[in-house]
Amino acid sequence: MNPAKRHEIFSRLRAANPHPTTELRFNSPFELLVAVVLSAQATDVGVNKATAKLYPVANTPEAIFALGEAGLKEYIKTIGLYQTKAKNVIGLCKMLIELHGSQVPHDRDALEALPGVGRKTANVVLNTAFGEPTMAVDTHIFRLANRTGIAPGKDVRAVEDKLVKTIPSEFMRDAHHWLILHGRYTCIARKPKCPECLIRDLCEFKQKTI
Repeated sequence: MNPAKRHEIFSRLRAANPHPTTELRFNSPFELLVAVVLSAQATDVGVNKATAKLYPVANTPEAIFALGEAGLKEYIKTIGLYQTKAKNVIGLCKMLIELHGSQVPHDRDALEALPGVGRKTANVVLNTAFGEPTMAVDTHIFRLANRTGIAPGKDVRAVEDKLVKTIPSEFMRDAHHWLILHGRYTCIARKPKCPECLIRDLCEFKQKTI
C-alpha cells in the first residue's frame, strides 16, 4: 500500500472519530492496567461488568492485594481464565507496592516484568494511560492490517513493527483505537461489512462483500 493511500485511510478514520479511546472503563492507570490484564481472551463488556463491582470496593494495589486471590475471584469469576488472572493481578499488585511505590510504571520493561503483562498489554497501557505512540496488535488489528493491505505481516510483532514504521506520525497516538474499533465493528472476521465501510475504496481486500 502506498503512503498516500495509507494517509487517506487514517484521515477518514480520524474524521469519523476524532477522539477515540478504549472501551474498557477506568479512572486511573492502575484501573486500566488491571482491566487490560482481565481482558485477555475476554470481551471488554464482560470486563466492564466485573470491574463495575470490583473498583468501588478495591481500586488500588493495596486494596486489591488485601482481597487476596480468593476474594478477587469472587468479583471476576464471570471472566474467562479468572483463576489465572486473579493470581496474576494479586502478583502485579504486590510488585507495584514493593517496587514502584504503588504506581504503574511508565516504562515498557517494568510493565512487561509484571505478572500477566505481555507486550500487547504494555502497549495498551503506554498508549492509553501515558499517550505513547505505541501499537497494541490484537486479533482485530492483525486481521485488519493483513486484509486491507495497510500492514501485512506473518505474525503479531511483524504487523506491529510495520504499523509503527508506516503510519504517519500525526495519527500514531490514536491509530491503535481506530484500527481496533474498525476491526471489531466493521471489518469483522467472518463477513466484513464492506458496504458500510468508510475506507472500502482504499482497502486492497479482493473478496469484498457487496
